[in-house]
Amino acid sequence: MEHLKTGEVISKRRKELGLTQNQLAQSLNISFQAVSKWENNSAYPDIEMLPKLAAALHTTVDALLGYRSVVTDYDRRYETEEYYWGLLPNRICYDIMKILPPIKPYRVLDIGCGEGKDAVFLAKCGYAVTAFDISEQGIEKAKRLAEHNKVGVRFFKADISDYDPDMEYDIIFCSGMLHFIPRPGRKELCERLKAHTAENGINALNVFVRKPFITRSWDNPENEKLRHPWYSGELFGYYHEWLFHICREEVFDCNSGGVPHKHCMDTLIGQKTMHLS
Repeated sequence: MEHLKTGEVISKRRKELGLTQNQLAQSLNISFQAVSKWENNSAYPDIEMLPKLAAALHTTVDALLGYRSVVTDYDRRYETEEYYWGLLPNRICYDIMKILPPIKPYRVLDIGCGEGKDAVFLAKCGYAVTAFDISEQGIEKAKRLAEHNKVGVRFFKADISDYDPDMEYDIIFCSGMLHFIPRPGRKELCERLKAHTAENGINALNVFVRKPFITRSWDNPENEKLRHPWYSGELFGYYHEWLFHICREEVFDCNSGGVPHKHCMDTLIGQKTMHLS
């Protein structure tokens, strides 16, 4: 929990958005005096007002109450005009193209798409892409990126923890976000993804792996408790009956957040072959 009171959070977020107390009050159909009292911590928003206030400030109720969350962390990263992760596609996208080249518009689901660089790249290559992320800021930037590149991608906001695919996909892709899934729910998640993969389709996934010789240094250490690195080989075990095209573990240098550190990552591209159905 942060050491900010709710009033301080409201004031800080309002100023970040360039809003006056009166402008915020008008958007909520209340008096500016009410906003002033909130920010002075002499009064608190009614519980019914919290969702409306969170929406007006482009944040979450948890954040208003002083709790950090994955959502607020990534919304903050994606607020700038620049693209936090850059615009170059993840190299796993090229692996996907080698294994299942876009000879027809294969259906792709990009889980945790962030600002959309991989989803847009795959759409430009001829895939039919659906993509979602938990961050509203990320989705809005992804939509702008798709529009700039003149490609159609079905973007929407969702949380992988409770999202159930609405159809079968030829390719399910997820890079760099499955460490937010606690271990008890991982097998069930993988089973869900496998069940929504078409015959001869592939799952292309990578996960951060816990290693005793690597000091865990994330690009936002305050969110350390929200992250749950996988164990070496754990991902591969959940797909043991699939055909493996890529199955690798590697240690690499990272400079995200401006702090040099190392990560270990397991990468899997597995195929749901006909005789396994």
